[in-house]
Amino acid sequence: MAAARSSDGSGPLRRAGRAMGRALRAPFTGTARGIRRATHAHGAGESGLGKLIELHAVNGAGDVMITVALASTVFFSVPTDEARGRVALYLAITMAPFTLLAPVVGPLLDRLPHGRRAAMAGAMFARAVLAITMSGAVATGGLELYPAALAVLVCSKAYGVVRSAVVPRLLPPRFSLVKANSRVTLAGLLATGIAAPIGAGLQTIGSPWPLYGACAIFLGGTVLAFTLPHKVDSAKGERKARLVLPHEEAARPAAPAASPGKGRRGSTRTVGRKGREKPPGLRSVGPSVLHGLQANASHRALSGFLIFFLAFLLREHPLAGQSAAVSLGIVGVAAGTGNACGTAVGSWLRARGPEVIVATVLGLALAVAVLAAIFFSTVMVAALAAVAGFTQALSKLSLDAMIQRDVPEEVRTSAFARSETLLQMAWVVGGAIGIALPLNGVVGMSVAAGILALGATASVRGLLGAARRGTPHPRVA
Repeated sequence: MAAARSSDGSGPLRRAGRAMGRALRAPFTGTARGIRRATHAHGAGESGLGKLIELHAVNGAGDVMITVALASTVFFSVPTDEARGRVALYLAITMAPFTLLAPVVGPLLDRLPHGRRAAMAGAMFARAVLAITMSGAVATGGLELYPAALAVLVCSKAYGVVRSAVVPRLLPPRFSLVKANSRVTLAGLLATGIAAPIGAGLQTIGSPWPLYGACAIFLGGTVLAFTLPHKVDSAKGERKARLVLPHEEAARPAAPAASPGKGRRGSTRTVGRKGREKPPGLRSVGPSVLHGLQANASHRALSGFLIFFLAFLLREHPLAGQSAAVSLGIVGVAAGTGNACGTAVGSWLRARGPEVIVATVLGLALAVAVLAAIFFSTVMVAALAAVAGFTQALSKLSLDAMIQRDVPEEVRTSAFARSETLLQMAWVVGGAIGIALPLNGVVGMSVAAGILALGATASVRGLLGAARRGTPHPRVA
């Protein structure tokens, strides 16, 4: 009798419970399988690039959670004048020291070629701990919040530098670096777009809650970093790179050519007067990378400038017919859409003519900035935000392609670390300019045009000249 009851009663109930459990899990497991198929497509799963794509998505989601918590405390929760003072304090306490620390990040990470997974995991775990530390101070906005914010910023940039250095070691067969970086960047953008409204929702529960979410995300990222392939920690064939300015290269006497048959092909070894080998530098690849860095620095400075300047301008003077929140949302969505489109186009172009691409998008951004200064309006502000996002993404991907093409493999990893550090410093400078300007739209757009014009003056002629001369190759010194 009991067996019959078990067969007729508990058996169907158990089956029904399992069926309901499968139905509830299906959306999540299906989504996870779809994400895994997308990130691991075209050999990215076998090479390990897929795991790096997923790790970068986790990084973007965690960073945006912290950004939501800080923005609500430093910017949205107080009147405009007080918010401007708080943001200025934030810049002084976090960005100014970061400007001093940034040049150290690249050389320091050069000393960790065998510990890149640990470095990325450490950057994740440190931000998890800092998020919990900040949760107690985020409600009051006390001064103790700012040193923690500085540490979060340094950890975030350190992760970015290591990630740029890792990508070349995880390229699948027939995969260009620009395509790989496009996938990684798109994953970060998608994760940011998903996590931002979740962070805003957590903010309605309480100001510490986005930081609790960030802590959980970064703890997951800590574990995920150690699942990257072991070849990430390999430093085989690598050398350190030095950034040398063009005038330093012009003043440098030519080194004697290497004897035939000595050294491997493509070597960039340089022999000093006493016969000692000197570390190779980016001077060995021609001007393309250096001019590309100059152009990208102007894009990155424009990004920092627009973030801070438009945040205050639109809060005090919203776009016509819109509230401050809607105005900021319009500009943010325009910039994010432009960035995603630039990343997608960069993947499609497959690094064809990177010098011409960098020069073209810099000219495009400059033209739109000039139009925004002359015809300042809602449409032009949104257009500039979209174009700035588009051109920054496409220019950075083209710079990556030039580094892949022109920098020998033995110094390429170090070159990525140094270039990323320089670009982060340019963003800091642009942000400082944005916070210092008066809230006048025409003046702000004119300064934006000036930043781009400075970059164009320094780089466009050299980029087009390098494109006319053809693809340079690393020379033997």
